[in-house]
Amino acid sequence: MSTEPGHRAPIADHPQRYALANELHARPFPAVEAPCTAALLAVKQNGSAEARDREADRAHLIRLLDRAGADHPAPGATHYYGDLGHARLKWESHTEFVTYTAFSAATPAHPFDPAQFGVFPADWLAEAPGARMTSALIRVEIMPEDDAEIARLLADWFVPESLAAARVLDDTAIVASDFRIDAAGHMRMAIFVRPGTGPRRIGRLVQRLCEIEIYKTMSMLGLSQARALGPRMSALDARLSELMEGMTRAEGDSEETLKALLAIASELENLLVQSSFRFGATGAYEAIVNQRIAVLREERVGGRQTLAEFMMRRFDPAMRTVKSAERRLSDMAARANRAGSLLGTRVDVERSAQNQELLEGMNRRAELQLKLQRTVEGLSVVAISYYGVNLASNLVAPPAEAYGIGQGAVMAGLTPVVVLAVWLMIRRLRSHLQ
Repeated sequence: MSTEPGHRAPIADHPQRYALANELHARPFPAVEAPCTAALLAVKQNGSAEARDREADRAHLIRLLDRAGADHPAPGATHYYGDLGHARLKWESHTEFVTYTAFSAATPAHPFDPAQFGVFPADWLAEAPGARMTSALIRVEIMPEDDAEIARLLADWFVPESLAAARVLDDTAIVASDFRIDAAGHMRMAIFVRPGTGPRRIGRLVQRLCEIEIYKTMSMLGLSQARALGPRMSALDARLSELMEGMTRAEGDSEETLKALLAIASELENLLVQSSFRFGATGAYEAIVNQRIAVLREERVGGRQTLAEFMMRRFDPAMRTVKSAERRLSDMAARANRAGSLLGTRVDVERSAQNQELLEGMNRRAELQLKLQRTVEGLSVVAISYYGVNLASNLVAPPAEAYGIGQGAVMAGLTPVVVLAVWLMIRRLRSHLQ
């Protein structure tokens, strides 16, 4: 079969084939020359990711583009890269947030000048459909040949005790940040690249640093939720332990205890539902942060801690706290369900015993009723026979007197016959009813 252009294979494509293939190329890295600067802004709407108004984010982007007369993104686009005149803008829409990164060739004399963030107008920022999760000023410089000069710049630009710096990408560049918010409200990040480093490699490096900062910040939302859940989980844990201890000693009413256990289990399940997205997102963001740091292939600079070491000391404990809270909540929910199942079994056994006692009582009452019924039947035979003998004697006595038989003899002869007839009739009636 020919593979020349214009010759397509005679097979239908899956409806999403091209969309899935293009997704791998949907967020290209920017190409930037050194020296340059970049301003990063990440905005998250209030509420859950499901309730997020993506059109509001897109409209906010368009208002910024209209100020510069720039082209609009395609409808439904999740990324945009365009010219604002004085800067190049890269916009990305993620599951929970949007990011704006403005690249400028200008390098202010004063490093990390807050005016650099002026690429985003103040009134436009005030209209943002959400809150700032993070913002950062990034400065890209040509790497000085003197290591002492690099050390001096890092000491001037960052807080020494928090500074993380490393040679990355096989000594192609040095990246540094103290991950602190400065007086202007921004993070500071510096990149020193060797002369001749390609624009796309610089762009990828800037993008990696931005992603580390963004996803680190988003991960910390899980820590906030874990801390907020702590008091409620402790109260429920104490109550659950108390109920289970009472179950062991068989104290209290089992059905009331079961109701209390079900109430605790329901609340725990509700907490699981409320926190599952945030805890899951935190795990995903943490993985991205670690992966982005790993691809940098860090080497130590002048005895400074690397980004990976900084995260190990500061970031990893927070993530372990989130995972611990998630496991604790899951374990408590499972424990409550197991206790509820055990207590439910106990309640079923107790109810079965009660039902057995009830059935035995009903059997005893049925036996008494049967005995009473037989007594009544005996009395009925006597009563019916009495009236039957009288009626029969009234019929038989007149003819019997003609033969010289008295009424007493007639009644004496009729009594056994009538009693037997009545007894047979009642017996047959009882057999028919049974």
